[in-house]
Amino acid sequence: MTAPGLITILLGSALPMIDFFIVNVALPAMGRDLDASPAVLELVVAGYGVAYAVLLVLGGRLGDTFGRRRLFLVGMAAFGVTSLACGLAPDAWTLVGARVAQGAAAALLLPQVLATIQATTSGPRRARALSLYGATGGLSMVAGQILGGVLVAADLAGTGWRAVFLVNVPVALLGLVLAARTVPETRSDRPAPVDVAGTVLLALSLVTLLLPLTEGRAAGWPLWTWVLLALFPPAAAAFFVVERRLDAAGRPDRVPLVPPSLFALPGLRRGLALVVPFSTGFGGFMFVVAVALQEGLRFGPVAAGVALVPMAVAFFCVSLAGPRLAARFGSRVITVGAVVQGLGLTLLAVTVLRGWPDLDVWALLPGIALAGFGQGLQLPLLFRIVLAEVPAERAGVGSGVMVTTQQSAMALGVATLGTLFLSVESAAGMRDALVTTLAVQVAAIVLTALLSLRLPRAVG
Repeated sequence: MTAPGLITILLGSALPMIDFFIVNVALPAMGRDLDASPAVLELVVAGYGVAYAVLLVLGGRLGDTFGRRRLFLVGMAAFGVTSLACGLAPDAWTLVGARVAQGAAAALLLPQVLATIQATTSGPRRARALSLYGATGGLSMVAGQILGGVLVAADLAGTGWRAVFLVNVPVALLGLVLAARTVPETRSDRPAPVDVAGTVLLALSLVTLLLPLTEGRAAGWPLWTWVLLALFPPAAAAFFVVERRLDAAGRPDRVPLVPPSLFALPGLRRGLALVVPFSTGFGGFMFVVAVALQEGLRFGPVAAGVALVPMAVAFFCVSLAGPRLAARFGSRVITVGAVVQGLGLTLLAVTVLRGWPDLDVWALLPGIALAGFGQGLQLPLLFRIVLAEVPAERAGVGSGVMVTTQQSAMALGVATLGTLFLSVESAAGMRDALVTTLAVQVAAIVLTALLSLRLPRAVG
């Protein structure tokens, strides 16, 4: 794959990641303009995240079968159309529906990026491409909230919060033109048919877990949230049983959506075990910080975005050095990154305890920058470890599994850490809520550091 092709697919990977976070700072403006309740605003976030997570593995399978470049183009076009629908939504429920459709489009688009990298590169070129993918992902997650704040404050042509969605339309058009010219077509040599039963059971498992956790607090924990949570264990168990039987049968006409044999790969299995706590903490952190800066410290949308610039810059810069660091120190780079991230969040918590509510961007900078530095050491290398042993013919499935795990964990982080934060805030105030949430995230980082010691020392 040429450099322009790599840049194009990285552009495609940035759009879905940015849009998971871009709405955080725009939610207050959406609520005022559309007269939306907190529960409906939660659905604006959750609808996108759940649809995205549910369909990612299916998107990877479709790319393996029909061609990854083709699905990339379809996903990019659908993302542009659904972004336009979000930006023009006349009421809150129309916006929720458009966000669900946008999440589905993202699920078609994103798996093709990693699968194309896996299928068209090897050796040092793959390591560099995966490092750039990780850098793009981390930068996009932080940049989403920065860009959201700037666009809401700018109020371009009176569009207000709508600009956070409308800005995707020209970017998607540009991506379509570039992809048609620069991205090579790849597909699996042995494409498998869609596993309908597996797809339905995976969707049921993720919806019954993520939807009630995300919506429960805002909706007042009605009966339906507990019913869905009760359905999650049997749905997940049924998914595992069905997939294991299909995998064991070994029939080419009935291939499981997520082959359990894929988890026999040590790098994928152990790497995903780290992706879960890392992404859970990251998703929760970004949501909580958006609320704390705007509602607690009374930062405007631009100031709230600017406060996260040090994290984005530190993440991007250190992630570019990932291949050289991994070649010299192996997977211990992840351990060091977890320690650095933990120190950064601890410093941030101490700063909040001592200075609240008289904090400005400069006071927050050291802790936020240090946390971003630590994250940049971890995430790109984690992606590389998870995918290193996945064969090219399973590139779409492998990337779909990894991104589904990452996305589900981020949505889980928003739901769990967000609920914890808002619960403590109502009882003890914003400062204590933020410190408590940071402490819980540090505990998750300790788990990440310990699990990283089980990774193979050498990185392929």
